[in-house]
Amino acid sequence: MCGLTAIFSYGDNAPNVDEAELLSMREAMIARGPDGAGSWLSDNKRVGLAHRRLAIIDIGPTGAQPMALTDDAGIIRLQITYNGEIYNFKQLRAELMAEGRKFATHSDTEVLLHLYDRDGVNMLRQLRGMFAFALWDETRQGMLLARDPYGIKPLYYADDGGTLRVASQVKALRAGGAISSTPNPAGHVGFFTLGYVPERHTMYQDIQALPAGSSLWIGKDGGKVENKYFDLTLEMAALEANGPHASSEELRAALTESVEHHLVSDVPVGVFLSAGLDSASIMALTAEVAGSQMETMTLRFDEFADGPLDESPLAAEIAALYDTRHQTRTVRGSDFHSDIEKLLAAMDQPSIDGVNTYFVAKEAAAMGLKVALSGLGGDELFGGYDSFKQIPSLVSRLGWVPGIRTLGAGFRVLSGPVLRHLTSPKYASVFEYSADYGSAYLLRRGLFLPWELPQFLDTDLVREGWRELNLLNNLNLTVAGIKKPNNKVSLLESAYYMRNQLLRDSDWAGMAHSLEIRTPLVDATLFTKLAARGFTKQDMARSPATALPDSVLNRPKTGFYIPVREWLQGEESEAGSERGVRGWAKSIYQDLYAA
Repeated sequence: MCGLTAIFSYGDNAPNVDEAELLSMREAMIARGPDGAGSWLSDNKRVGLAHRRLAIIDIGPTGAQPMALTDDAGIIRLQITYNGEIYNFKQLRAELMAEGRKFATHSDTEVLLHLYDRDGVNMLRQLRGMFAFALWDETRQGMLLARDPYGIKPLYYADDGGTLRVASQVKALRAGGAISSTPNPAGHVGFFTLGYVPERHTMYQDIQALPAGSSLWIGKDGGKVENKYFDLTLEMAALEANGPHASSEELRAALTESVEHHLVSDVPVGVFLSAGLDSASIMALTAEVAGSQMETMTLRFDEFADGPLDESPLAAEIAALYDTRHQTRTVRGSDFHSDIEKLLAAMDQPSIDGVNTYFVAKEAAAMGLKVALSGLGGDELFGGYDSFKQIPSLVSRLGWVPGIRTLGAGFRVLSGPVLRHLTSPKYASVFEYSADYGSAYLLRRGLFLPWELPQFLDTDLVREGWRELNLLNNLNLTVAGIKKPNNKVSLLESAYYMRNQLLRDSDWAGMAHSLEIRTPLVDATLFTKLAARGFTKQDMARSPATALPDSVLNRPKTGFYIPVREWLQGEESEAGSERGVRGWAKSIYQDLYAA
């Protein structure tokens, strides 16, 4: 797990790579890679790659980056800077060696170089893991950018028509000093609409995210070819067409295999352990395949002591059952207030979530861990959210009414001013946003609805941002051709909430403490084996050989909640008197973006 950056001056009139800019971008990501740093500049000064390293695999100097593949005369043919882990790299390495290829390291980075040398961009579907990389091809005189199927690892770029700049963080690109701060209306509107910035947007006009499951080739002539090699919607449609049948034995085998792959590491791996089914199941399966006693950690909060939201007693029970070296760490309001500036500085793009992950990662790092497994992704894969019932119910009950959106808009105009003082303003839009799955999803997951935004954002910015975002259309395109309601909600939750918030938060919050967070339940191979099969979280939880206790199996779902609202109570917010998650969103925005 690392931080990467690259600059490619492809335009005839573009200046040579500014090495100081390249290194400034790299050094903005020290937390992502405290174990080492490297850089490479081409002889003609037109290409530069740089890297900050968190050493997880082949932790010695042979694993350092940028890494080159040379010919027999020692002339560089390929050069790569890479962030992530390829969990099946040992199998790929053995295959390549059987073909006569020679390796100088035991790193997954070198496997990427040889695999690209053999297969080109077709290499991507062979990779199992989380990754983002920039690869310079000297022979073809171009750069390949690529990102893993789910977008677990971030990759951002800016292209001014002559120079391409790439980095693992938006803030790293900005640290180079060559990219303007012109706001992107779609990013600002997206944040307040959803609580996060949906890809490919960022808060800045000149910076965009490479979409998950995509690659981008840029040649020295400036020509670009973008390739979508993994599409959740197309994969789900194929799974529906092939039938949903799978046995409990196949479920267990697929889960166990994914956990085993996610344990590949040359440093110890721990587990985030709560009282929920996801992390408990991961812990139980890890205990079966790890071959050693695991480190586990749970957060507790004084505000929840001895109440239903206190997960620490049950987590300790699970840890005892699977004989882990377990620690319970307490986080207090004073910790939140003392860390709030550091937290916001680490938050690469604004998010209303991530505080929980920030503190659990902080405590895991304090235990000496560099890698931890998370149960993230179970709700999306196995239908654990209440949205799996609420959204289909709303569409089936109201969506069939002719003209429901127009009628609903009229109801909202009349009722909104009254309802906003009595309850959530969302209730004013329940008819307007029930015509289709995209609308119902926005109603369920939205932070502020579009008609509320002009109350605190510039009207022109809102109008332009909403047009560029094209959110309702894109939400509905995500479920186009999908037949079953559960599969539609699974796609929406995976492609939006999980990808743009939960996974992104895990990246920046983990990297703030130089901790790599791995997600065995967010895995493209696992998805193709288990999605659309009708499995539930109870099915998942009953798959380990050593059964989870009934206290876990029968516990009502609560989610991993952290008392930010309680910590903020009583404070005078510069963003206004609005409390809860909406007030928190305005506070974040004010701190990070308000001039």
